[in-house]
Amino acid sequence: MVIEEVFEKEFFKDKRRQVSIFMSPVNVHVTRYPASGSITFSKYHPGKYLVAWHPKSSEENERTTVVIKTPKFGEILYRQIAGALARRIVNYAEKGESVQQGDDAGFIKFGSRVDLFLPLDCQINVKLNQKVIGAETCIATFVDPNEKDELTY
Repeated sequence: MVIEEVFEKEFFKDKRRQVSIFMSPVNVHVTRYPASGSITFSKYHPGKYLVAWHPKSSEENERTTVVIKTPKFGEILYRQIAGALARRIVNYAEKGESVQQGDDAGFIKFGSRVDLFLPLDCQINVKLNQKVIGAETCIATFVDPNEKDELTY
């Protein structure tokens, strides 16, 4: 529902590529780790319950913020956001633990949203309003120009 360059002010405090995915009440709301690495930041934020597609929901709604440090490509951030119907976020990420891309990271009950904050130089592989499927759809790709290694989110 959103693909844009933004200033991420909670953790990075710089510009990032934001990709936001809305999940309706009929979708499966399991959150999966977008990349393998170690958790460097995991924080719960109490908040409002605006509809998840509202632009302010990313900063005002109940949410969790998680940062994963990948071995070659640095840190990426994802945020689980509760929507108007959602009243509970479950986040499995604990600071210091190692995680694997595609493993369960938690879930959000009913209508919700997930925001990804990626490096500016990644290639976004999805389009606005595209339906994505957890652990199947490749959201973005980052190629290290020095090694030609590729990381997909």
